[in-house]
Amino acid sequence: MLVKNETSIKYFYMLSFSGETRYKPFISIVFFLIYSVGVLVNTSIITVISLEVQLHKPMYLFICNLSIVDIFYTSVTVPKLLHMLLSGNHIVSFSQCYTQLYFFLAVGSAEGILFFIMAYDRYVAICIPLHYHQILSQRNCTLITVGIWAAALLNSLLFVVSALNMSSCHSNIIHQFFCDTKSLTRTTCTTTQLFFEIVGIEIFIFAFIPFLGTCISYVNIFSVIYKMKSKESRKKAFSTCSSHVTVITIFYGAALMEYLIPPYSNVLETVFNIVYTTMIPMINPIIYSLQNSNIQAVLLGFDIDTR
Repeated sequence: MLVKNETSIKYFYMLSFSGETRYKPFISIVFFLIYSVGVLVNTSIITVISLEVQLHKPMYLFICNLSIVDIFYTSVTVPKLLHMLLSGNHIVSFSQCYTQLYFFLAVGSAEGILFFIMAYDRYVAICIPLHYHQILSQRNCTLITVGIWAAALLNSLLFVVSALNMSSCHSNIIHQFFCDTKSLTRTTCTTTQLFFEIVGIEIFIFAFIPFLGTCISYVNIFSVIYKMKSKESRKKAFSTCSSHVTVITIFYGAALMEYLIPPYSNVLETVFNIVYTTMIPMINPIIYSLQNSNIQAVLLGFDIDTR
């Protein structure tokens, strides 16, 4: 496939943090600590769920997948950022940039679908518990997991291929710390109709539908919880989905705020991209470990509640 490139751009220059020479060591340390904590906590969640047989259930399988997504989220962006900060070389090749974009979009798509599946898991467990093991059997969960990653990787490939067909004729400076869609489209002078169609389809399938499905699931969940006569039953039912509600509120709240940012507000975009790529992946497993009593029990060496 030929890439349209009217000025033969072979590299991009990452502008974010490039002028903050005095603060580069401090910024590097902060990002390294955030990255290390995020990877460590997510790895701990994966290890605990993998080793504890009693946690081999659909809900924990999806939590484990979310931790994998979060590790990829930070690993796609932060190591390259640290390299740029420490070496002073803010040049990223054309191929490196689009490879980073591919994997970033893939994990982003996977996370959106995964949030919906996790909401559906709680819907089945609370609203139709008698059919839980039938609907979310081991075979079905395996197929769902494979389907999530296959759809995410295929969608990302389709998006990047369409982006490569755009003509790059503006500045090769990217006002971000990684190659994201917004920044790359600003380096182009022409966009194809196919690209806009793919963007629209992607937003509808991987953002709107999962969000709508998540909302519908929780409307039904809270309706059932509200009708429970026992206070203890309501508390237990809500505790099983409270961590997920917290995580999706942060995720979609940050997404909405980023969408509302005015065009070319580079500082605000950088801040929200930092939240997305570093803070949320670090916070997610902490929320699950703090609000999930079974994960806490395993981490502390206690017996988990099998009731």
